[in-house]
Amino acid sequence: MSAGGEGRRGVVLTDRQRLSWLRLIRSDNVGPATFRDLINHFGSADAAIEQLPELSRRGGSARAIRVASIEEAERELETAERFGAVFVGIGEPDYPPALRRIDGAPPLISAVGDLALATQVAVGIVGARNASVSGAKMAARMARDLGAAGYVVVSGLARGIDAAAHRASLEHGTIAALAGGLDQPYPPENLDLYDEIRAGKGLAISEMPMGWEPRARDFPRRNRLIAGVGLGLVVVEAAQRSGSLISARRAADFGRLVFAVPGSPLDPRAAGANGLLKDGAIVTTSSQDVIEALAPSSRLFSDDEPVMEEPGDDETDRFAEPGDDDRARVIEALGPSPSEVDDIIRHTGVAAATVYLVLIELDLAGRLHRHPGGMVSLAFDDP
Repeated sequence: MSAGGEGRRGVVLTDRQRLSWLRLIRSDNVGPATFRDLINHFGSADAAIEQLPELSRRGGSARAIRVASIEEAERELETAERFGAVFVGIGEPDYPPALRRIDGAPPLISAVGDLALATQVAVGIVGARNASVSGAKMAARMARDLGAAGYVVVSGLARGIDAAAHRASLEHGTIAALAGGLDQPYPPENLDLYDEIRAGKGLAISEMPMGWEPRARDFPRRNRLIAGVGLGLVVVEAAQRSGSLISARRAADFGRLVFAVPGSPLDPRAAGANGLLKDGAIVTTSSQDVIEALAPSSRLFSDDEPVMEEPGDDETDRFAEPGDDDRARVIEALGPSPSEVDDIIRHTGVAAATVYLVLIELDLAGRLHRHPGGMVSLAFDDP
């Protein structure tokens, strides 16, 4: 695997930190937002791991939280090494710079292939699995042209449009985002393509554990990676209800440009792309439409991008355990509708650091829902 990110800003994790980060993100109820807040508040993953059982108990959990063990994390690291993969932390130089800036960026991703591609400017191309001949041809042509223009093409390794885009961009570089572990690619008919990507003609990334077999609910997470890694997203063909439209919505949420190739209103595979055009997506009939629109955005992700690192004891927001009154006020302010954390702070009058700690407690106890834009709501048991 070649070294990417030369000259880029970032802090390389030590082996101990990488192991601890993996333990923390693999523990129950620790998502990207809670991971970030735990690191910020406790100074390191090691310190945060020690606090997980108590924080979960204070949040009202009815059972002990499962904390990933050192042995579990070591086994996953060994499995990744045998597979030729590495784990890259969000503050490290080889982490995709555009992905780093999205809401809820994964703290750790696993990667196999040409790691240098991770820090190059990327564009997503997605579409129907049951692609038409013309749709696949359009995706391949755009992928080749975008690659020649200096863009890495990112997609989801699915049948149809995804596979056509990957194959056409192997010469210049392609990134495949996986829904399962790197050693569990899907679908089986694209294994030969995946082997070429792994061999260095591309890069495959995932935030799921090694050995994880993808399930239906894992694919929206993969779509989020596709939307986050690229500066823009091109939808070539998509049905009215499809994963490509989920990717397009996430891309729009992240402030990315969304492009759509118009299709015949008589073809159901064009209904989703045509709908995106009605909603304001950029009409796209050639790669030049994408290149011209993205030219200003390509300069946004420069070396001044924010990085995440363990702040250490002297730099953390240290605070005492929230009092019962503070905790009660925060919980009372929450409801089933998403709220902004700043609104909760203003409404309750509770110190910001204390509010964030209460939210961590509730999240670890499984009592908090996190929504796009950093909004939160209280989880209620189904009747």
